[in-house]
Amino acid sequence: MVAVPVAPALSRFAAPAALSVAALLLLLLLSFLPPGPGRRRSAGRKMPPSPAGPQHTETLGVGKAIAVLTSGGDAQGMNAAVRAVVRVGIYTGAKVFFVCEGYQGLVDGGDHIREATWESVSMMLQLGGTVIGSARCQDFRTREGRLRAARNLVKRGITNLCVIGGDGSLTGADTFRAEWGGLLAELLKTGGITAEEAQRSSHLNIVGMVGSIDNDFCGTDMTIGTDSALHRIMEIVDAITTTAQSHQRTFVLEVMGRHCGYLALITALACGADWVFIPESPPEDDWEEHLCRRLTETRDGGSRLNIIIVAEGAIDKHGKAITSDDIKALVVKRLGYDTRVTILGHVQRGGTPSAFDRILASRMGVEAVMALLEGTPETPACVVSLSGNQAVRLPLMECVQVTKDVTTAMNEGRFDDALKLRGRSFQNNWNVYKLLAHIRPPATKSGYTVAVMNVGAPAAGMNAAVRSTVRIGLIHGHRMLAVHDGFEGLAFGMVEEISWNTVGSWTGLGGSKLGTKRTLPKKHFEEISANISKFGIHGLVIIGGFEAFTGGLELVEGRARFEELCIPLCIVPATVSNNVPGSDFSIGADTALNTITTTCDLIKQSAAGTKRRVFIIETMGGFCGYLATMAGLAAGADAAYIFEEPFSSRDLQANVDHLTEKMKTTVKRGLVLRNERCNENYTTDFIYNLYCEEGKGIFDCRKNVLGHMQQGGSPTPFDRNFGTKMGAKAVAWITGKIKECSRHGRIFANTADSACLLGMRKRSLVFQPIAELRQQTDFEHRIPKEQWWLKLRPILKILAKYNIELDTSETAHLEHLTRKVLVPEATL
Repeated sequence: MVAVPVAPALSRFAAPAALSVAALLLLLLLSFLPPGPGRRRSAGRKMPPSPAGPQHTETLGVGKAIAVLTSGGDAQGMNAAVRAVVRVGIYTGAKVFFVCEGYQGLVDGGDHIREATWESVSMMLQLGGTVIGSARCQDFRTREGRLRAARNLVKRGITNLCVIGGDGSLTGADTFRAEWGGLLAELLKTGGITAEEAQRSSHLNIVGMVGSIDNDFCGTDMTIGTDSALHRIMEIVDAITTTAQSHQRTFVLEVMGRHCGYLALITALACGADWVFIPESPPEDDWEEHLCRRLTETRDGGSRLNIIIVAEGAIDKHGKAITSDDIKALVVKRLGYDTRVTILGHVQRGGTPSAFDRILASRMGVEAVMALLEGTPETPACVVSLSGNQAVRLPLMECVQVTKDVTTAMNEGRFDDALKLRGRSFQNNWNVYKLLAHIRPPATKSGYTVAVMNVGAPAAGMNAAVRSTVRIGLIHGHRMLAVHDGFEGLAFGMVEEISWNTVGSWTGLGGSKLGTKRTLPKKHFEEISANISKFGIHGLVIIGGFEAFTGGLELVEGRARFEELCIPLCIVPATVSNNVPGSDFSIGADTALNTITTTCDLIKQSAAGTKRRVFIIETMGGFCGYLATMAGLAAGADAAYIFEEPFSSRDLQANVDHLTEKMKTTVKRGLVLRNERCNENYTTDFIYNLYCEEGKGIFDCRKNVLGHMQQGGSPTPFDRNFGTKMGAKAVAWITGKIKECSRHGRIFANTADSACLLGMRKRSLVFQPIAELRQQTDFEHRIPKEQWWLKLRPILKILAKYNIELDTSETAHLEHLTRKVLVPEATL
């Protein structure tokens, strides 16, 4: 297994004319080296276990009180975080309080601080903004204001504070905690609190969650709200693309982000923009010439539009702002193109949160409560964060300091340092964007031919993966072939050369432009071998689902009989079911998840209007319960039936009883998800009939089978970006393998590591020999034997008010950000 760090270090942006193609390609290949000593997180430094030993989570919060507030700019997903904190806090036995209007409510007290109930956070999950309000507070910046805030908390017995906001809000919380002892002493001296109250509230625990659409907080891969903001941006970009094509226009789109270019960068990757301006890597001094040349080349290639993305904090190397109007004036003056400017503004903050943000916020909320209740006076204030798909706790002020270091580096013109401090994920996105947008195929060819194909059911994001595979392959100098209709097309010779411009607009298209089928290769070995030889194929990239994995295994087995099959091959997982072994995520699953979540929102709204109604929703996924479970988390379902967690008639009855009790509260609706193959006897119709019969006089039922709508639609920003990066990695790896297996002008690859699957595992992208993954696979049910997301199911049940034990054996420990030694890059 070869571990792939999220990104290599990269020297700052160079103009296309002067940029070394070999250097950029080498940088992409270097990204396959294991992490060096400069990695930002030190995984080995963990806090020792609590001396008190394991505790039952249902009683962990008894006698304690937690306050939750949102501060600073609002972000979609904040409500999901508040909901999780409230419900998990109540589940542990703690009292939970809302603090309305952020720090201002903490200072003012009174009705601004009120106890939360289970029902008070119902129907909050799908709402944008923050229901409990947020405000910029000058009073809290003064000691007098913090003194009043401390008194308000002490009087209510609150010693645990969860703050959801940006770096300024979290810094304020840390200052508050540092002064806590002095504030109590002053209040006691002036008679503001009693000695007993001071003793009971002797220390204050602080945990932060980063809510910001800018994704500008160092230490976390994604902040709450970022993915939703990208959804809003991409909706607008897709809409603008259609009108731009109609009139052959150039559009300059300005996105938010303050001094962080993340939104602009991911938007550019996700829509295939011609150019992007980000503050972390300003263009060279002669950028005007290169921009105009790039726009002209795009038009000459047959495109009817140009898209330029500008971060609101974009600057040149001398610190001068680069504005949307400046760019428009340049394009109009030099090229005469019909050019329009669109400044997206606060629309990026609005709308319903994406499925990713709801799940992220819910997971972070659970982790925040555990961190608060496990905290001691010696525990530093921490921020709950996400690394890969793993929850981590990081010292709050270490993260704040590194975040400030980025701004300092940019102000001082140290843009290479700023890029490094943003983290490997940011650098990787930047590297891939530059390769795809600013490098063109070299005149000298490699002499190798690489084919790309889709296998299995269609999945949104497949086309983005094909696009990056083709373009990165061409940059390597390869001849690129497109295989239509999967292995069947390879057997029947449905193969053609594919060019740079052919895939230009594929990023945002759903489905599979190449065509895809579930046919496996074994029965066509002779025809496939003949066509591999006929078309001179030296390497094969297979983008698809479980059939792609199974087909890859069959090709490896066929190498013993057919020498033509002895070529390097790479599997890139792409399926809505997310059931491919060797990867935590598959291309297309996020789009399907958002489709299900949006549908559930509409259904819940209907159920809330009619009252006393329960909906049974059937999702896709085969035997894999990923979609049902994650959609249950994102939509706030009462239950999710899946194959991996067997259930009986007693469990069904318990769920009916649970919904019966729910109808006695103010929340008179129910949502139940069922994976399509969770049980051959307890079908959707059976469960529907059971609920109808048992709920007579209490609630009525409706059922919906979502079907193939889950495979359709435009890919989400996550799937576009994920597909783009996976395709780029796959081609870089297969290029290395072709060279490694080349002997006297012939390719002969028959080792296990010459046929790999590229997947995301926890915090890394890894290439794993598919032969080794055989032992990790349940072939009968077409699922991996171990699936990470099953550990999230207790959260789903707890948030639905089931009284179960939460397994905290893998709760995140406190890690540390290691400050990187910033040294100049070696000359490549």
